Amino acid sequence: MVNISEFTSRLKKIMDFHRLSASMFADKVGVQRSSISHILSGRNKPSLDFVLKVTSEFSDVDMYWLLNGKGSFPKNIESNPTSTSSLFASETDNSGKKIQRIVVFYSDGTFDEYKK
Repeated sequence: MVNISEFTSRLKKIMDFHRLSASMFADKVGVQRSSISHILSGRNKPSLDFVLKVTSEFSDVDMYWLLNGKGSFPKNIESNPTSTSSLFASETDNSGKKIQRIVVFYSDGTFDEYKK
């Protein structure tokens, strides 16, 4: 059974991490703004469809973490800071563009995402 107050806390963590207001989050996930409001207030429980929309839209959200709090968030960012800092050692090129993220795809279909 999903603990609704803990689920809400994890949902707020996702919104804070991505710097999204409740209405921006609702628009991004593709649900009505009132739905997010009702879930955050504890009035309504999240549906499976809602959970699937969140995990589909945000690749760094693990469904098991979202539902049970087990695992980590964000799931695709390496926890070893030296590996990510070395990836961004040369963060600008000659045009003045800055690297925002690097995604490494593996032959087994998995990937790692590194953000600055």
